Amino acid sequence: MSAEVEPARHGTLREKAVEESRRFLVMFLYLWAIFALFALHEKIVLREVGASLPSQGFAFVNALVLAKVMLIAEDLNLGGWLQGRPLIWPVLHESVLFALLFIAVHYLEHIALGWFHGESLRASVPAIGGGGLPGLISTAVIMAVALIPFFAFRDVNRALGGNRLVELVLVRRATRT
Repeated sequence: MSAEVEPARHGTLREKAVEESRRFLVMFLYLWAIFALFALHEKIVLREVGASLPSQGFAFVNALVLAKVMLIAEDLNLGGWLQGRPLIWPVLHESVLFALLFIAVHYLEHIALGWFHGESLRASVPAIGGGGLPGLISTAVIMAVALIPFFAFRDVNRALGGNRLVELVLVRRATRT
């Protein structure tokens, strides 16, 4: 899960770089795990119908790119208007927002690659979720649901202050006798 805390606003340039690197790494690892599972699922489904098998390398590269997009988008504080509301609302807002952002980046990436290779716009647009509006909506819902644990963990950790949730989940506790 995420070991996210509020980004450092003060401190040395080195401290800020370390904090941003840590945030990026947490985002990348979570996205890589999600995308690798999606690729594995796709591989299983495609194998059943005798189609070609996707590479896990795409999961790694997409996680790198989208973690950077996520880092930049988070710094824009697009969900700031939900501050002070019950945590369910910022978690759901961020999950849906980032799912849509990831799909938009995916479209832009394919269109740019198509343009680079001399393809038409129509030929460059990817068929997300099998194509069409139902496939796009299904993919957006799946991605939003997959992002809920990331944002829930991060936002609850922030609400508790410091790294209390991270410590509860990841640090060994003394056993009671």
